[in-house]
Amino acid sequence: MSRAIPRTYWVAGTAVLLALLFAAAATVAAAGGSGAPAPRTEPRTPGLHSADAGFARDMSVHHQQAVEMSFIVRDRTQDEAVRTLAYDIANTQANQRGMMLGWLDLWGLPKVVAGEPPMSWMGSSAGHGGHAGHGPAKPGALMPGMATKEELEQLGAASGRDAEVLFLQLMADHHKGGVTMAEGCAQRCVTPVERELAQGMVDAQRSEITLMEDMLKQRGATPRG
Repeated sequence: MSRAIPRTYWVAGTAVLLALLFAAAATVAAAGGSGAPAPRTEPRTPGLHSADAGFARDMSVHHQQAVEMSFIVRDRTQDEAVRTLAYDIANTQANQRGMMLGWLDLWGLPKVVAGEPPMSWMGSSAGHGGHAGHGPAKPGALMPGMATKEELEQLGAASGRDAEVLFLQLMADHHKGGVTMAEGCAQRCVTPVERELAQGMVDAQRSEITLMEDMLKQRGATPRG
């Protein structure tokens, strides 16, 4: 699976550069205002355990699995609708992942924090599966909606309609978990451009969930959850 992967990583790398340029432009624009000299203030940089940094780290991992599943199903079916959806998801989420990793670089923060439980930036409002009141997940636990190793192996072994149905079910679950996380950032993150990205994820992934549910129905199947 193959020749499309380098292209996706190229897209992600380009997104890192764009994120850096966009952040710099936003800082200049914020300082410009109405033409009067603005007071010189240092831009606020998110802290190591802030919602901004935590979301960027966690969602980058979450997105990477979506890219992986999309490449798997692309090679397991010839159905044009499923292959097109998988291609769109892979490119969109690789691009967004590159932006988030670029912000972490811009903020001088690590992409991985040893011992930090997934979703800890959301406090007590979400944990494994995105259910309220369960607290952050334990270290090593899966984030909301993520497929297990066994499910990924099952997808890689399937073909034709079976692969299409399993991919649509897994990705619908994955998107639902992603929406939970993105809503958390839209509410908690303080960096405007990151909040906008998170809200865009909410809107786009909800739309794709509806599409995938329709595609499952066309194949005589239903969502798992």
